[in-house]
Amino acid sequence: MNILQLLQTCLRSISRNRMRSLLTSMGIIIGVGSVIIMVAMGEGSQKLIEERISSMGANVLQIQYRRPAARSVQAVYPRRSGFTKEDVEHLRRESTFALAISGVVQGNHDVFGREGNTRIRVQGVEPDFSIARNYYVDGGYFFIEEDMISRNTVAVLGRTTAENLFTEAESALTQQIRIGTNYFTVIGLLERKGAGLDGNDQDDIVLVPLDTAMTRIQNTREISHIFVSIIDKDFMDAAIQETNLILREARGIPDRIASDFSIMNQVDMIDIVSATSRTLTTLLAAIAGVSLFVGGIGIMNIMLVSVTERTREIGIRMAVGGRKRDILFQFLSEAMILSLMGGILGISMAFLACHLLTMAGIPTSINPMIVTISALFAAMVGVIFGYYPALKAARLYPIDALRYE
Repeated sequence: MNILQLLQTCLRSISRNRMRSLLTSMGIIIGVGSVIIMVAMGEGSQKLIEERISSMGANVLQIQYRRPAARSVQAVYPRRSGFTKEDVEHLRRESTFALAISGVVQGNHDVFGREGNTRIRVQGVEPDFSIARNYYVDGGYFFIEEDMISRNTVAVLGRTTAENLFTEAESALTQQIRIGTNYFTVIGLLERKGAGLDGNDQDDIVLVPLDTAMTRIQNTREISHIFVSIIDKDFMDAAIQETNLILREARGIPDRIASDFSIMNQVDMIDIVSATSRTLTTLLAAIAGVSLFVGGIGIMNIMLVSVTERTREIGIRMAVGGRKRDILFQFLSEAMILSLMGGILGISMAFLACHLLTMAGIPTSINPMIVTISALFAAMVGVIFGYYPALKAARLYPIDALRYE
């Protein structure tokens, strides 16, 4: 029996019991579809998180003051509760890996505009902040060093803030807003960034020159954060070590005393999130993969029933010259075709489900490699669980098979 005849015979046998064949393949359909959907949701979520982290700034170090815990350390090494402009300038002069550096002071304030008011985060930053945190303007311009030196009352608004204060974002340009008792002129609008990793709207923000914020809004001489953008992620570890040494020197921290600041790395954050997401995705895919095992048992069960039902047919085939291997290949092929049909239907179901999930706002990303592996695994399940019934059919004695009622 050639391959074409074998396929025709198998398809005829399967088509005689269409509903039973479909129900037999249901376990494979659900298993393959579930694995692809779970992996697609996991990879989609991972990509979304990575995009959100990247939108906060490429290759960025975030340096934050950390108060020493031990009182004895405070006594030996009394420090102020934040950085100073001298710390930032020292870092800017000494760093060899920094592309952009900006000190930041921030606080929540009531902001009033022509059409409304809101309480939002107001940040005092330096001109390099736009590079360090990927905050670029698409209307007007970002403030410059001269605005810093002159302590000009100018502001750059996020799109959400501009819409809340002026209804239409573009109409905010050249208009004035009030922060506390101070009036600021809007000189720029930021590109829309969307939600951040913490779910907060990155477009609901007001940026003003650092010196202006320190003197007119926050009334402080201390800087709460420093953002450092590194020239390349390959230099990240070296940049962290260098930044730590420069700031310790600038702040006069003795060797025996721990640093009173922490350095957070965006690349490490992405790696941690990615590793966690991959672990969770693998676990979910493994759980979904149990359906494939159950589906394989279903195929074995129905193929054993099929062998019993077709015992006389098997006897007739052997009596007219059919060889044992022909019978073996026939039933094995039927099991594999049933499994492959289930795999194809499962893949189709997964693509449809992922499309609907994406339309509903749930990120998905179908991996072609997972689709291929799922299809091959479905075929393998058919071979593994179909082998015993096929072997049982091939081992029947022709005379006993012909006598079977």
